[in-house]
Amino acid sequence: MKIAITSQNFRTITGHAGKTRRFLVYGDDGKGKAVEVGRLDLPREMAMHDFRGESHPLQEADVLITAGCGQGFVRRMADWGIQVIATSEADPQAAAQAVLSGQPLPPPAPHEH
Repeated sequence: MKIAITSQNFRTITGHAGKTRRFLVYGDDGKGKAVEVGRLDLPREMAMHDFRGESHPLQEADVLITAGCGQGFVRRMADWGIQVIATSEADPQAAAQAVLSGQPLPPPAPHEH
């Protein structure tokens, strides 16, 4: 399982998934532990808000974790077979481990538009 996590600073889980260009990528080490297997640092035109192409690096993910996103983003990821999980968890490692372990993540913090 590949888990992409929105992280503009490569340290914490960040929101605005549609405009995010930086992602941490986690996988299973074969023993049930989440390990970082890569990072995406995409050019501006590859942010989902602007992307209109056919092939995108996020299409390799099974799950995408973010601090926040809109329903359009969720629908677009669902079209690619990617489950989106919005959460208030800030630690990427802890979030990826929870997903691999089948544990729920805390819901995202409320925000106003």
